[in-house]
Amino acid sequence: MGEEPKQQHTRPEGVDDVTVEALGKLSEALETVEEARGLLYSFHRRTGEADLALDEAVDLFRKAGQDAIADRLVEDLVGRNVIEGRWTFQIVEDYDAGYYDAFKDHERSAREALAGGRTHLFEAEMKEQRRTHGRRHHEATPH
Repeated sequence: MGEEPKQQHTRPEGVDDVTVEALGKLSEALETVEEARGLLYSFHRRTGEADLALDEAVDLFRKAGQDAIADRLVEDLVGRNVIEGRWTFQIVEDYDAGYYDAFKDHERSAREALAGGRTHLFEAEMKEQRRTHGRRHHEATPH
């Protein structure tokens, strides 16, 4: 049980090594884009956290009688765009609707055109080469 990889992870007939390698490299590039997207969401979240901490700082300056400093912070930083014309949610939306969606579409399209939509062929073949067949914890699939 678990000795043969799933069909979605097996090379369709007629697909050559270079194509599998190219699809693997495209998948790797998409994974890097996914990681960059996560960092962008972290940037969005951290900037939001900073903005909320700024509110607390303003309140504390007012409590300390430092209204002039509080007023300058409110006038210049509270509600300020982080990039010309944009808050971070707008940056995330532009990234998702533009580069990210286009990259995912191209990766999916290449897989569908060249490998019947199958995923991770390069990695699946690497697993088959590296695992010890018949040995526990080296199965092709879960039991």
